[in-house]
Amino acid sequence: TFAQNCRNIEHLNLNGCTKITDSTCYSLSRFCSKLKHLDLTSCVSITNSSLKGISEGCRHLEYLNLSWCDQITKDGIEALVRGCRGLRALLLRGCTQLEDEALKHIQNYCHELVSLNLQSCSRITDEGVVQICRGCHRLQALCLSGCGNLTDASLTALALNCPRLQILEAARCSHLTDAGFTLLARNCHDLEKMDLEECILITDSTLIQLSIHCPKLQALSLSHCELITDDGILHLSNSPCGHERLRVLELDNCLLITDVALEHLENCRGLERLELYDCQQVTRAGIKRMRAQLPHVKVHAYFAPVTPPTAVGGSGQRLCRCCVIL
Repeated sequence: TFAQNCRNIEHLNLNGCTKITDSTCYSLSRFCSKLKHLDLTSCVSITNSSLKGISEGCRHLEYLNLSWCDQITKDGIEALVRGCRGLRALLLRGCTQLEDEALKHIQNYCHELVSLNLQSCSRITDEGVVQICRGCHRLQALCLSGCGNLTDASLTALALNCPRLQILEAARCSHLTDAGFTLLARNCHDLEKMDLEECILITDSTLIQLSIHCPKLQALSLSHCELITDDGILHLSNSPCGHERLRVLELDNCLLITDVALEHLENCRGLERLELYDCQQVTRAGIKRMRAQLPHVKVHAYFAPVTPPTAVGGSGQRLCRCCVIL
């Protein structure tokens, strides 16, 4: 009924409408040819048939979010991109059936694509990412978080084909190394946001390359990158991005980071948020000293309550402070 009577609709958000089926997409295809932005996040009953319908009737579509529509396969993606060649943003988080062949179809038809999200598409390998990079040179934002099969071959393809890249999310891609990020930094100078959480093989070498070649960096997550040291933070804080652009730095579970790193970060006058959970060598005193220099920065850290000494004499159950809190 909506599609029949609102034929000028351009922007439609059905996020979380779990009872939506292919029937809705058939109607949108039939009546809403002006549709440009469609969000079907978590519409779990959607199948490849919906994408075929959309491709036939919604040729002006620029943004499509299919996150967590886990019935979608490469056949649906192929049907979609044949008709919607003007797609600029395609979000496929949690589409767990997608494989490299789906990315080959995107590469063949979506040359205007600037944003692609493949979070938790765990079957994707370097082969698929290489194909995307070769066909989508305008790519500015790419999320590969949770694609645990990827190696430096994917970073190499990005470096050689996607010079406009601004956002890279590669959390939990544990095979990526300094070599891949070095090539990326030397070729993608517009990088603004990087999520490298649990890229456990990277060292200070990656931070040195980012410091030299990526002056626009604003947000960097290094959580669980346990090889990062104070020296890497020194290079970052002394760089153009550190002095002028860096707003968010996440260092949770970086076990080699100490109060010395906080002293270095005093050079980052624009820093707004610093994550330090489970940085066991960082102290309250170190944080206090840094905040005296950067009073506007929000520091998130956790220090376990001190267990009180056992009282002399007396009887009955005694609880440490954290147990009392619980």
